[in-house]
Amino acid sequence: MRASDRAYSSLREDIIEWRLRPGTVLAEVEQSERLGVSRTPVREALGRLTAEGLTTAAGGRGVVVTDISLESIDELFELRETLEVRAAALAAQRGEPGIFAELHTQLLQAPELLSENDPARHDYYALVSRLDDAIDAAVSNSYLAQAMRSLRVHLVRVRRLAADDTARLHAAAAEHAAIAEAIAAGNPRLAEAATTVHLHRSLTHVKATHTPA
Repeated sequence: MRASDRAYSSLREDIIEWRLRPGTVLAEVEQSERLGVSRTPVREALGRLTAEGLTTAAGGRGVVVTDISLESIDELFELRETLEVRAAALAAQRGEPGIFAELHTQLLQAPELLSENDPARHDYYALVSRLDDAIDAAVSNSYLAQAMRSLRVHLVRVRRLAADDTARLHAAAAEHAAIAEAIAAGNPRLAEAATTVHLHRSLTHVKATHTPA
């Protein structure tokens, strides 16, 4: 892996996992020392992160991690509803029922993954990502799938706002299970409805618990 790719992957993960919080200044010299690479790969990595909207130029301060405001959350969920509701319907029409039936079973068991031994909920989020990937594959529309992948970069950051709310994560797992079940049944309208309910409850929770960084 190239040095710039390593720097990009490390910085991206640190931002998504909130180890680098909104407003953090990412100085090239400091980050190059921390990551063990020269300044040029760091500069290239920061350019890619800025293109994704994870960092932004802040005048004389250099590059900083972007904030997640209530306004930006609203905008993300407007786009999310447009994309994900349609994708769920298409997946119900085009997907392999057995794949989603298995995901439904796994998601019903997801509360077992929400243990205190994994405070970052890596196993749980990995399962949710498998559902996302299965929907992308079932949709069989590269443009829609790419748009959703770009959006999810920011949604992962938003999800982490609920990382310590076990009750909400249990509810979200049940909502994801309902989406998988509807797709497995080949019912586009039910898949749309289940996705809409999940997005509404997710947005309501985030807005109720979000505090500015």
